[in-house]
Amino acid sequence: MLLWFVIGYWVVSVAIGLWAATRVHNTKDFAIAGRHLPFYMVTATVFATWFGSETVLGIPATFLKEGLNGVVADPFGSSMCLILVGLFFAAPLYKMNLLTIGDFYKRRYSRSVEVLTTIAIVISYLGWVGAQITALGLVFNVVSGGEISRLAGMWIGSVTILVYTFFGGMWAVAITDFVQMIIIVIGMLWIGNEVSGMVGGVDAVVLHAHQAGKLAFGPGPDLKEIIAFAAALVTMMFGSIPQQDVFQRVQSSKTVRIAVWGSVLGGVLYFLFAFVPMFLAYSATLIDPAMVNRLMEEDSQLILPTLVLEKAPLFAQIMFFGALLSAIKSCASATLLAPSVTFTENILRPMVPHMTDKKLLKSMRIVTLLFTLLVTLYAMYSKASIFKMVENAYQVTLVVAFVPLAFGVYWKRATNQGALMAIFFGLAVWLSLLIFGPDDPFMPAQFAGLLASLAGMIIGSLMPQFVPHPLPERPEHEFLHHHAAHPLPPGTRPHSHH
Repeated sequence: MLLWFVIGYWVVSVAIGLWAATRVHNTKDFAIAGRHLPFYMVTATVFATWFGSETVLGIPATFLKEGLNGVVADPFGSSMCLILVGLFFAAPLYKMNLLTIGDFYKRRYSRSVEVLTTIAIVISYLGWVGAQITALGLVFNVVSGGEISRLAGMWIGSVTILVYTFFGGMWAVAITDFVQMIIIVIGMLWIGNEVSGMVGGVDAVVLHAHQAGKLAFGPGPDLKEIIAFAAALVTMMFGSIPQQDVFQRVQSSKTVRIAVWGSVLGGVLYFLFAFVPMFLAYSATLIDPAMVNRLMEEDSQLILPTLVLEKAPLFAQIMFFGALLSAIKSCASATLLAPSVTFTENILRPMVPHMTDKKLLKSMRIVTLLFTLLVTLYAMYSKASIFKMVENAYQVTLVVAFVPLAFGVYWKRATNQGALMAIFFGLAVWLSLLIFGPDDPFMPAQFAGLLASLAGMIIGSLMPQFVPHPLPERPEHEFLHHHAAHPLPPGTRPHSHH
């Protein structure tokens, strides 16, 4: 019965995605929904994109092992990322009217910075999408009672999500996200109510967790502990800011106010709802300690699905797995679309000059297909946990792309040379420590990489400029507006570079 419900829900959501595809007529529709999304839809797509498999399966498993300090990266760092994007980055980026985050680096610095940051951003998605595909394999395996293998579940999941993302792009992602957010919220609250009834209320669970030391938050007085805590926090908080999926939600908004507050509200909702799966998983230690102990040894990500299957009535199971599948699908579709769009726009398109909009749209769809295949293969062979896959995904963007973005927006003296030095310093220090550093370093590699990137930006921008800063590209409409307001004297010709 549960499996048939899951199949039915899957078919309906793919159909909604395909219906949304009828709104896609050009690359702007495909990449940023033609900049038409209203407030409620931007909030929903921000929330649903981030509420993925790691929120329902990865975070609770980590919380059971390490307490609140173990989940500082997500949900604390990740929800802060969305709030910071809304408050500090949404308005200036929205006003630039860009298609991808890579376009910012090109407009502000140069083609070289655009290519390097785009490659880092695309690579970072392997871990995040890989985590969603891994989770889909796990869910199909669990709800079918082992009839569908994890491997088959991965392929079923990735192929069906590809279908509507391929045709519908951002429109399909936004509309399915809105539906999925409603299901996530209702499903999580419903199962939370069911479980709290089994354990004597929320208070009993919170008190037990407090007595077990799971709610202690913050580092000890040791400097190494403080650095490790800060590193875990900034990995997601800053590393997720220069990401195409976050940027797409900002750019898809109908107005700049929607871009700002949709991101902030989505971040707040994500933070609040991320605690529901943690509550459910900790409740399992009171309801069935033997099952929890057994799965902590085998696969702690299975604790929550197993609790629901063994202890909850059928309707509650349907609500839980509906919410879980919604969470994974909304996250996976967004994270398949984002790198595909940015790779096509910022790497492929400049290689093929005079590409028509129709050809660009076709290219975006082909890249989406290839990226789906690549990520599914990565997920099949990765041995990392869902939580680790997601956390590690953001280290590369933290050390390569964050500093050039933040300084590019807020520091007028940031130069092309500074951005290139920030990228090379950050990447070199991070990789050196990862490859040659000790097993238990005093400072985590990504934190050292961030500091090196910061130093590179400041030194490179203030020292004599050996790498020239190219003329900033001005959009055609801006050029025409300028010359309408300031006509040239008769007999003079405009410069070839506008």
